[in-house]
Amino acid sequence: MATLNTKIKKYLEANSKTWEAEQNNIILQNDGSGDYIHTWNVSGLAKPTDEQLATYESSAQTEENNNVIRHTRKTAYGDIGDQLDEIYKDIDAWKARIKSIKDANAKE
Repeated sequence: MATLNTKIKKYLEANSKTWEAEQNNIILQNDGSGDYIHTWNVSGLAKPTDEQLATYESSAQTEENNNVIRHTRKTAYGDIGDQLDEIYKDIDAWKARIKSIKDANAKE
């Protein structure tokens, strides 16, 4: 299940807003029974209902899954300096290594 934060991000994007621009206008809270929107001060955009946010579950979950994959890939790729050295020595071996990392960690 996707986090409330990611579903809100998707809701904002669908309404021509960004999390980066609006994050100070939104306060999430958890009183022990799950996250909820405590404060919503996004100009020109109504606070989403639970039903509206639920429509973003699939795309939000895909984004979260892909973020994990991106992190895994980044770790497996290694240091950029080492990659440049590897490219200089044998670009075809580097390409094959990168392809195997991407194949083993495919995005959704």
